[in-house]
Amino acid sequence: MDNPYKQLADQLNALPNGFPPTDDGRELKLLAKLYTPEEAGLAAQLTPVLETVEELAARMGKDAEELRKQLKAMSRRGLIETGRKDGALGFKMLPFVVGIYEMQVGTMDAELARLFEDYFQKFSEVLRVKPQVHRVIPINETVRNSMEVRPFESASEIVNAMQSWGVQDCICRKQKALLGQACEHPIDVCMIMDSRPNVFEKNPVIRALTQHEAMGTLRRAAEAGLVHSVSNSVEGTYYICNCCTCSCGILRGMAELGIANVVASSAFVNQVDEVICNGCEDCIASCQFNALTMDGLLATVDAVRCTGCGVCVLACSTGALGLARRPESEVKPIPQTHAEWGNQRATARGL
Repeated sequence: MDNPYKQLADQLNALPNGFPPTDDGRELKLLAKLYTPEEAGLAAQLTPVLETVEELAARMGKDAEELRKQLKAMSRRGLIETGRKDGALGFKMLPFVVGIYEMQVGTMDAELARLFEDYFQKFSEVLRVKPQVHRVIPINETVRNSMEVRPFESASEIVNAMQSWGVQDCICRKQKALLGQACEHPIDVCMIMDSRPNVFEKNPVIRALTQHEAMGTLRRAAEAGLVHSVSNSVEGTYYICNCCTCSCGILRGMAELGIANVVASSAFVNQVDEVICNGCEDCIASCQFNALTMDGLLATVDAVRCTGCGVCVLACSTGALGLARRPESEVKPIPQTHAEWGNQRATARGL
């Protein structure tokens, strides 16, 4: 246990998100690309709860001012998380996904892309754990007019509830492109939001958007056939991933590894108007979850496979498709807070 990267890897795996070990230590090579040995050892001493520099210095036996400089530098590189505690700056561990990995979008290079890809097959183990990391949400216009849509169930409602909006490149598509495996989907559609105004104005990686521009980005992603997904809790949603099965680190778990229900479905399911459907098959290719098939000249929906994303609804030129609310008995409860989600994940993983 004198290897600081092994110490950090064990601590990351002890978080609800998970960071499973490999037989050949490829996860340690991944961490060594991101952290110096000293930084890894320091990060391994943080906890999942915010602590002030003074608290950390007392616990670690370090000089507070020197420790503050180290922690702030690591935070700027997306290696640990910061927040306010008792009116002061606090620091805590950041999960690998969603967290450390996504924060590397501004510095991702071919070496990091390869190291992550080498680790992906093992990391995918955590995609099997419930509750899932992400849940699918539709755009309101894909839901039939008579259906009630709650604010946390709608991409547009989540956007409209915020005060700051930004967009950055999708790290998953950037990673695949660096491996020479770029897909055709747009890369600049990873959406970040905040309940405070003007948060992203001077950010070097995130491009600040107006609310109108954020809605336009959402629409552009939907028209490109991308699936909207967010963190799997009712409260605390501050990003919208626009995902595809060809590049997304989560949806690839389904497409490449056959992991069913890799994301939590929305509260909706696709329905076909048999009178309007003309059998054109435009919807078939748009479905990332293989939930649509043809029965003669009529499109049919596999309700188990359908995640209720609404992408196929936008692809239907006749208006034959639309999302309807699932029976309440089929709607899986969503953790209210991120902490509740973490507790459920930790229990499921036997932590």
